[in-house]
Amino acid sequence: MAFQILLNIGLALIWMLLRTEYTVVEFMLGYIVGLLLLFVLRRFLHFDFYFRRVVAVFKLLVLFLYKLILSNIDMTKIVLSPNPDIQPGIIAVPTKLKTDWEVTLLANLISLTPGTLTMNFSKDGRTLFVHSIHVPDKEKAIAEIHDSFEKAIMEVTH
Repeated sequence: MAFQILLNIGLALIWMLLRTEYTVVEFMLGYIVGLLLLFVLRRFLHFDFYFRRVVAVFKLLVLFLYKLILSNIDMTKIVLSPNPDIQPGIIAVPTKLKTDWEVTLLANLISLTPGTLTMNFSKDGRTLFVHSIHVPDKEKAIAEIHDSFEKAIMEVTH
């Protein structure tokens, strides 16, 4: 991936040299042309196109911001309710993530959303114990974590 980024920057610099205009706009135009060239050549050079991961990181960031806004709204409803009807609970979330930093990222994303907190890991590090302020259905909460954060992290790292 780092080689592709350097190659793309090199193509952008060559573009600027050929156009004899040394501006940021020409560099960006050359970068886009290099990106398209790498996309076309990915089948012949047998490498995974690096910009796919950039898009996946952006999607993960947007997903996190979306979940952050939703959980803030839910927490505001709970706090402002005169008689909150909450069912706090601890759920065990098994994960399919392979590396420690992927599991750590998942734990941090869970903990950064209001109303949830990753409390501990299992001994093998592949199950997270999550406390949530409102868990009416534990299986649904586990499936929601798998379908959102875990899936997005797997898109970024695989």
